[in-house]
Amino acid sequence: MEEAVSTDIEQEHEQTRAAAIKQGAIAGFPIFLGYLPIAIAYGVLAKQSGLTTYETTMMSLLVFAGAAQFMAANMFAQGAMFLQIVVATFVLNFRHFVMSMSFMNKIHNFPLRWKFGLSLGLTDETFAVSSLNGKEANKSYGKYFFLSLFLLAYVSWIIGSFIGAMLGDTLPTSLSDSMGIALYAMFIGLLVPSVKKEWRIGVIAVISMAINYLLITFLNLDDGWAIVLATVFGSLLGISLLKEEEA
Repeated sequence: MEEAVSTDIEQEHEQTRAAAIKQGAIAGFPIFLGYLPIAIAYGVLAKQSGLTTYETTMMSLLVFAGAAQFMAANMFAQGAMFLQIVVATFVLNFRHFVMSMSFMNKIHNFPLRWKFGLSLGLTDETFAVSSLNGKEANKSYGKYFFLSLFLLAYVSWIIGSFIGAMLGDTLPTSLSDSMGIALYAMFIGLLVPSVKKEWRIGVIAVISMAINYLLITFLNLDDGWAIVLATVFGSLLGISLLKEEEA
């Protein structure tokens, strides 16, 4: 009798876990669909920038940060040094520290190994969806919800990157060259909604672009370091201006 009850409990647990995985996949499916075309565009751009299919795919596998990967591929095409790309990527992705701290507060009751693993799946989109579903963290099977959500987005980005890298070898030159616009389109897509909410962000972006132009044009600074310095200055300016608004 006890064995039968135990079996029923285990089956119920498995069903509950399966339901959490399914719910996480449903929540992450829009991200899956949204990531594919952007990842393909990244793959084509990276291939045209001189990266191999293996390097393009491995960057998505190990980095998993769309904006940073677009920027890194563009800097690589411009002949930037490894250190410049690393520093620029670190500055651009610094917001991930803030997102991770916020996410850790939601999953404070999860085991450490789960916290570490799930934090690797945080992007702007997965963080937004996980924040909207924060109540899942209080459920006994919540970790499977977030795992399913993050893995679906992660797999989509890797698959799209690989497809884009493969297409980079077959697309006509005129078409593949035009994929470079995806970098600017992506950043504009990220910038415009933020500017609508807070005009100071637009000011920061314009000043940063002006600094980048001045450093290259008048100081003859290397393109890579110009991007790094403009990004750092823009970040510091953002802290100052946005803090003023809060005050």
